Amino acid sequence: MISKNKIKLIRSLEQKKFRKEWQLFVAEGHKLVDDLLPAFDCAFLAARKEWLDTRREAVETLARKGCEIQEVSAEELQKASLQKNPQDVLAVFRQRPAGGAPEHLLKEQLCLGLDGVQDPGNLGTIIRIADWFGIEHIFCSPDTADLYNPKTVQATMGAMARVCVHYLSLTDLLRAADTDTPVYGTFLDGNDMYGTELSSNGLIVMGNEGKGISRDIASLINRKLYIPNYPLERNTSESLNVAVATAIVCAEFRRRDTIGRQE
Repeated sequence: MISKNKIKLIRSLEQKKFRKEWQLFVAEGHKLVDDLLPAFDCAFLAARKEWLDTRREAVETLARKGCEIQEVSAEELQKASLQKNPQDVLAVFRQRPAGGAPEHLLKEQLCLGLDGVQDPGNLGTIIRIADWFGIEHIFCSPDTADLYNPKTVQATMGAMARVCVHYLSLTDLLRAADTDTPVYGTFLDGNDMYGTELSSNGLIVMGNEGKGISRDIASLINRKLYIPNYPLERNTSESLNVAVATAIVCAEFRRRDTIGRQE
């Protein structure tokens, strides 16, 4: 049985202040927990017998590393879960320590920058998109949603195990980067993305759901892009969801890079 104090701790991790205080976060579900176990240090794991029985070797390894493991019933798991319909496993992981600002990565590879993306689901989906397109680093402004919000964690579907998310001043990052570093952003007055030269390195900045890219960051973007609607003369929605726009942009960058490698 999961103790009342443990349930209280798990439920407290819905709030950012407690996640920050304890440097912990919650993940639930077969695939998500399986993906995160090799990438994050697990402090506590509660699972039904069926889940534990199919992962004996992994469970023994976790126990040797000091992870507290409890076999629980579906009813006991429901009491601790943050989900309406919990699956067979819940894990509490330790957060990764914050790193520096590796601006040199912008010169070496394609990265994403998120300027004030507020919705945890959007952030988690963007991390999943980055993982799909082989983007290993995302730089987030301090007012971007928290990586360890349970909604973000669930939306990543395990992609956060393979994508590094950095919180920092995007202004400082861009000012520290080399002046010839490509910095892209999406704007209504930008150049048609499909007719613009795209690089295999640099930073793609995506803005806030309602306000777009902030003025300070916009002034540091040297390559403005526009995702055209189809057909151009048709009345259409005012804008795209930021995660959808990110997927479209990343797909075009990778398509162009693939063509370049084949030539």
